[in-house]
Amino acid sequence: MTTLVWFRQDLRLADNPALAAAQAAGGAVIPVYVHAPAEDGAWAPGGASRWWLHHSLASLAAELAEAGSRLVLRSGDESLDELRAVARASGAQRIFWNRRYEPQAIRRDREIKSALRADGFAVESYNSALLREPWEVETQSGDPFQVFTPFWRRCLALGEPPAPGAAKAPLCAPRAWPRGLQLEELDLLPRIAWAGGLEAEWTPGRAGALRQLARFLENGFGDYTATRNRPDLGGTSRLSPHLHFGEIGPREIWQATGQFALAHGLGDSWRQSQFVSELGWREFAYHLLFHFPHTPDTPLRAKYARFPWRSDTQAFAAWGRGLTGYPIVDAGMRELWHTGWMHNRVRMIVASFLVKDLLLSWQDGARWFWDTLVDADLASNTLGWQWAAGCGADAAPYFRIFNPMLQAAKFDPEGRYVRRWLPEIARLPSAVIHEPWNATKDVLLESGVQLGTNYPNRLVDHESARRAALEALATLSR
Repeated sequence: MTTLVWFRQDLRLADNPALAAAQAAGGAVIPVYVHAPAEDGAWAPGGASRWWLHHSLASLAAELAEAGSRLVLRSGDESLDELRAVARASGAQRIFWNRRYEPQAIRRDREIKSALRADGFAVESYNSALLREPWEVETQSGDPFQVFTPFWRRCLALGEPPAPGAAKAPLCAPRAWPRGLQLEELDLLPRIAWAGGLEAEWTPGRAGALRQLARFLENGFGDYTATRNRPDLGGTSRLSPHLHFGEIGPREIWQATGQFALAHGLGDSWRQSQFVSELGWREFAYHLLFHFPHTPDTPLRAKYARFPWRSDTQAFAAWGRGLTGYPIVDAGMRELWHTGWMHNRVRMIVASFLVKDLLLSWQDGARWFWDTLVDADLASNTLGWQWAAGCGADAAPYFRIFNPMLQAAKFDPEGRYVRRWLPEIARLPSAVIHEPWNATKDVLLESGVQLGTNYPNRLVDHESARRAALEALATLSR
């Protein structure tokens, strides 16, 4: 018997339960990827994600070739039609895949599973993306959690997650392969050459994910708590895009972290480490998206649907291009545009600036991130933006408004991060690098900075914007 394995956001062979089940069932295995962006509706992959996907699929195809197999690429409006066509052309009787948790994907997968079973196929789905399924973690009353700390405490109390499975090669190939497309026919790469920064910064694919994890464990894990908030030090794991596309799984990261801790005499403390808790935040994001599927567009806290957001296309464009006049904000937005990624602390700063200093909606910010991030992930993106806007689970209260100058002074004290991304003000002294409007005329002249010419004046005065934000918040109580 032949089994189709439908790859989606699980672009790896190791720790791939659907692939392992297909191999265990015996017979030929046909790996299939279906490009059907219309099924994702408003959340079809953005430009940066499509760039990453192209290279990740190339990596997966090479990995399959080494295992004596190949990746069958298809494209269409509906995945069901493509799966049926491949199954019938190959004589496959079983179709396995790993689950996705976005609302649109859940609906689509249920319909596909029902239709395929009605056609007589054996269909099964598995968990490759999470340590725990969203329905496995609940409060004592059986409700979903809305606060991270008790959620993660409950996850840890459930014990060790399932051990990741190793890749098994070779894969049993069919006698004849069904027709597929060339990768270039999916048209994922930009037609205008804007991805040079992404190419210089990233290595999509399984090998890149494993190297990134090894690099972080050796060079970053020990200092993670102290350096994770410092964009000038590069102390984060940078695993988020690899995780999103499933080039590496959370169970593999869990296991590798434990093995590293054991080898370095750290005992069991790694389970309570700040880095492992970041895996917990990712789990929490998926938990919330699964249980509250309306949240990508609608506040979890219903009263915030009445928040009086402004409409200002010029201010939004200036924010998106990194031209707000606040160096830490502009540096973050330019890092995003150039590399498709942004340091998490800076994500919080730029998000707070958009929704509280500019009073522009978190939904617009989430859409911008969706199109420009290589790690654009609906669960994490939604959690992060609702946190910044104060309208979600475990959110920062709206009245807690980040001061961009204080944030910059604390987390980029010498201005190295700002200087990297804003060369036009790089010669400013550290004392004024984060607030150039306070530099004297002589300092500006010596540093080659002309405010309003080669670096913009501030869009808003932070203190005035803070008062306006609190006044807007007060309208929700009237």
